[in-house]
Amino acid sequence: MPIRTTTALAALALMSLSAATRADETAAPSPAPYNWSGAYVGGTFSADWGQSKWAQDGGGGGTASGTMGLGNPYDFFAGTGSYATGLSAGYDYQLPEGVVIGVASDISFPSLINGSATANGATQWDDGVLMSGTVRGRLGLALDRFLLYGTAGYAWAQEQATATDIASGNTQTRRPMRHGWVAGGGVEAMLGRNWSADLSYLYTDYGSGAFHLPDGTGFQSDITLQSVRMGLNYRFADGTDASTREQLSALTPSGDWAVHAQSTYVMQAVPGFRSPYIGAQSLIPNQQHQTWDVTLYLGRRLWQGAELWVNPEIDQGFGLSNTHGVAGFPSGEAYKVGASWPYARIPRYFIRDTISLGGKMETVEADANQFAGTQTENRLVFTVGKFGITDIFDTNQYAHDPRSDFLNWALVDTGTFDYAADPWGYTYGAAVEWYQGDWTLRVGIFDLSDAPNSTELDPNFSQFQTVAEIERRYRIHGQPGKIAITGFLSRGRMGTYTDAVALSAATGQPADTALVREYRSRMGISFNAEQQINDTLALFARGGIVDGNVEPFDFTDIDRTLAAGLVLQGKHWGRPDDVFGFAGVMNFITSEHKAYFNAGGMGIVVGDGILPNAGPEFIMETYYAFPIAGMTATVDYQFVNNPGYNEDRGPASIFAGRLHAEF
Repeated sequence: MPIRTTTALAALALMSLSAATRADETAAPSPAPYNWSGAYVGGTFSADWGQSKWAQDGGGGGTASGTMGLGNPYDFFAGTGSYATGLSAGYDYQLPEGVVIGVASDISFPSLINGSATANGATQWDDGVLMSGTVRGRLGLALDRFLLYGTAGYAWAQEQATATDIASGNTQTRRPMRHGWVAGGGVEAMLGRNWSADLSYLYTDYGSGAFHLPDGTGFQSDITLQSVRMGLNYRFADGTDASTREQLSALTPSGDWAVHAQSTYVMQAVPGFRSPYIGAQSLIPNQQHQTWDVTLYLGRRLWQGAELWVNPEIDQGFGLSNTHGVAGFPSGEAYKVGASWPYARIPRYFIRDTISLGGKMETVEADANQFAGTQTENRLVFTVGKFGITDIFDTNQYAHDPRSDFLNWALVDTGTFDYAADPWGYTYGAAVEWYQGDWTLRVGIFDLSDAPNSTELDPNFSQFQTVAEIERRYRIHGQPGKIAITGFLSRGRMGTYTDAVALSAATGQPADTALVREYRSRMGISFNAEQQINDTLALFARGGIVDGNVEPFDFTDIDRTLAAGLVLQGKHWGRPDDVFGFAGVMNFITSEHKAYFNAGGMGIVVGDGILPNAGPEFIMETYYAFPIAGMTATVDYQFVNNPGYNEDRGPASIFAGRLHAEF
């Protein structure tokens, strides 16, 4: 395991224990010794390493064997490595003399716990873990608000083994279940009345498993893993009697920490529509897909005004047509990289530092990536690390979050804002915001992808983007509103449509901007406005224009856009927590862009192979959101005319249901 990873884990554990110690010192009067009895749920993050002892026999591949390592260092620009995030639950019961017995279960979703090896120079085997879990007993000793414990039990894993024929490139994949055992130990510390932090070591042996390919080749492996795991648990009971409960209520979580979480599930479907032909990146009729994610927002105050935020996440699912077919794609919850199995990501980890410049005090409510407290009207805000550019720029109160309001890409963000991002929407960079009265000026510099629409960010930062925004807040008849102007300049290896079409005409091959890329610039400018009309109704609008002869780098295939809509709360029909939204957006491409698509070119998300009859892409979206069982449910409908700018295809109706929970 890398020394850097071990050091970081130990540092976080020490901070957790330090927070618990401070809480102990400040509580007055001292509470009774903590009782660990009760149920809990939580989240986990682990750094993992291990090996797969494998053997090949029979068939045409001959006999071979070896050991492949399953530990992969963290790749800062691909976001992958041998780490996992997961969910956990359990129950503890404290006996006399501080002995604690309990049961714990968990399920983990790795980012990249796998390895590879070659058999006889003919077959490459890739073996690893797609997901795993345990059911364990715990036996521990309570030392007031610290619990030292040992643990052991049953372990399972969904293995994925892939055989690649080196000569032909053909692959075959098997996903057998594995069953084994796990043992380890750790320490858990109470951070407050209901929160505890856990640090543990686990050794897992998933046992030996075997399978055969159709040609008779057999594969056998024995997978073992070691993990250093951190956990954050919410305990439902404080485990004290009535006489000490009031004293214990003083043990609130440290103000230096913040924890929030969310989970969102979206199911989208498109029935049949007019489709005389289908290309490689077309919207396909008669399909449905789903996406699901869980995010933890963990914050830590560093010094006065400074905060560290880390957002581990679990993602799973596909967008319609594998996130292709509509430039204003219908789901902001669909990433450009889909997966059938849940997997771990760390989309954000950044430091934010706020410097007061005076003015009236403003109240800040606790929220995801936001501490509760106060801030001055005039201030400087510095943000450095990995985050989404649209976390800071091009924000809109009524159309910006596909987990709670509109779903369409061109409504939650301005369609022409080709912001730097990996396929999940995040990048490395730095931004500064200057708030002065009713004005805000924002500037930032960010890392582009390694290549347009690449799965990895540029490791050299030689391709980058600068973004600037000016925002003015105001009131009309006492109702708040704002307008922001955002501009960007990207510098990277990009192709032009005229060069790609000219090369296509000379070679007879489909147009491809990847063949004519040179280091050049791409610029764009957009506006974003919102206006509250009364306490239940608000309007918003977006629009933008971008250099339409240079290919987009990281967002989508839109050269001109104009969008507007309204959001209405349900107070007037007796449901004040319900929200109705309605909006429309028109997306356009330039004549050079049309010629490129008609010459067989593929964009970031659209490309029907030909485009003889081009027209603007018109999208109408309406949604109705309402609370249910502690969550928010949404029904959503989108009408898409000329999907992918193609008048020969569509119109298409897209239906969606969404469930969202957060705390």
